Amino acid sequence: MAGVRGQGRKFDLEDVLEKAMFVFWRHGYDGASVATLSREMGINAPSLYAAFGSKEGLFFAAVDYYNNGRGSFMQRAFDEEDRSPALIQRLLREAADTYTHSDGPGGCLVIGSATRVSDTAQQVADRLRDLRNANIDRLEARIGADIDAGTLPAGTDARAVAEFAGVIIQGMSHRARDGATTEALRTVAGTAWESLRVLLGETKGDASP
Repeated sequence: MAGVRGQGRKFDLEDVLEKAMFVFWRHGYDGASVATLSREMGINAPSLYAAFGSKEGLFFAAVDYYNNGRGSFMQRAFDEEDRSPALIQRLLREAADTYTHSDGPGGCLVIGSATRVSDTAQQVADRLRDLRNANIDRLEARIGADIDAGTLPAGTDARAVAEFAGVIIQGMSHRARDGATTEALRTVAGTAWESLRVLLGETKGDASP
């Protein structure tokens, strides 16, 4: 990734975003001070503001970096799975693996970094909430498309299934942050899938997530 010039010095954008991502991931939005970010990124505060405009601007640049890298499993699953049951199975399985990866703080940056914020940062929490809700809306739309195509039963409640899957995946993120193992979350994923497959009318195929 190309370097960025700020206040007379040039730095590698990918490198500083990687470092900022980990600071926000570990400490949350409010807990990540500009002083800590500057120190960990290896740039001074004027360079940070020149490149990203604000702490909020840096945060959402780090969120984009996360979503295009460590958190990209969700977008890939939506892109590559044709049917919603296979999509849900894959999301559950890959969330268990991704959220417990040993080289990160655990869980998901988008889910855990701004669940509670100060009043002055409420817009940050709102934007992250909108990102999370958009994923549930996308899943509902995919389930609805399968219902319309006749590959899922007409009586399937697309919203209920999407909400159920969303609650499980977001809960897995919190459990991973609290130290749950990959094995434990794979068990959660499998248990959740047993209920979801009934809701989807899936009586055949792989019973595991």
